[in-house]
Amino acid sequence: MSNTGPSAGKGDAGASAEKKDTPSTRETEKVEAASGKGRSSRYPDMQSAVRFPIHLPISVKSKAGESRTETQNISANGVLFQVVDADMPVGSMVDFTISLPADVVGAETDVRLDCKGRVVRNFEESGRHGVGVVIDEYRFDRH
Repeated sequence: MSNTGPSAGKGDAGASAEKKDTPSTRETEKVEAASGKGRSSRYPDMQSAVRFPIHLPISVKSKAGESRTETQNISANGVLFQVVDADMPVGSMVDFTISLPADVVGAETDVRLDCKGRVVRNFEESGRHGVGVVIDEYRFDRH
């Protein structure tokens, strides 16, 4: 492996050198802090993408049965929604369909987003049960 950086040929001296306080390093630290880099998260697979507070109709099928509810937020990795039946333990598989309104997606009819995923978070807040699901597979379906 080649070592061609500023500390090349200096052994571990480069590793123990202090960071210079320059505008670019301060900006990098601000970006890393804002994006959450450098800190651990309890739900890294769900929270590694920006979440959008979008409320859309969702139909959920799991071992607990089938129910209709509404999304609380959506990201590129997953979705958070409230459930009536809290029997959706972490790790369980879930099939769900999110309805995307025609006027929002620029189509003549609503578009369905059929997804398969797994529960990564199950919680109760203010008497309501919430479930965070990471999306493993998805398919757009126009009717």
